[in-house]
Amino acid sequence: MAGVPVTLCFLTREFDGVQQVLLGLKKTGFGRGKVVGLGGHVEPGESDAEAACREVQEESGVVVLQEDLRDAGVVTFDFPARPEWNMSTRLFVAARWAGEPAESAEILPEWFDVEALPVEQMWQDAAHWLPLALNGTVLRLTVVLNGDNETVREVLDYSNL
Repeated sequence: MAGVPVTLCFLTREFDGVQQVLLGLKKTGFGRGKVVGLGGHVEPGESDAEAACREVQEESGVVVLQEDLRDAGVVTFDFPARPEWNMSTRLFVAARWAGEPAESAEILPEWFDVEALPVEQMWQDAAHWLPLALNGTVLRLTVVLNGDNETVREVLDYSNL
């Protein structure tokens, strides 16, 4: 099952010669208390790119244009113990945008060094794919979670198919 269509958009910048990515502490809903990428559900009639731009603006106040999105692929999340959580996640990375990230009702945004991602505060699966996406890889992965809906059972890589 492909799952619910969602998007994640990772804004990147260079700060004092160090590559950084904008992530956020999730304050409400699915993933509450975890550090996550900006994003969410694709609304009916909306493209993945439109959803990514809308979600970034809603969650951080930053404006990203569709033409500034780099496709980083798709990660499908398979929750065998909670199939209603299954999702197909389109990933984007953007190095151009307008505005300064600001806290919203849903997200407290924060810049992190790409080489020191806060993986211990994120969903466990992020360590398997986020560094690759940020470094230019276009992913085609399926992440299968264990029955606890937190830990990774396996990562299936379809990138070379």
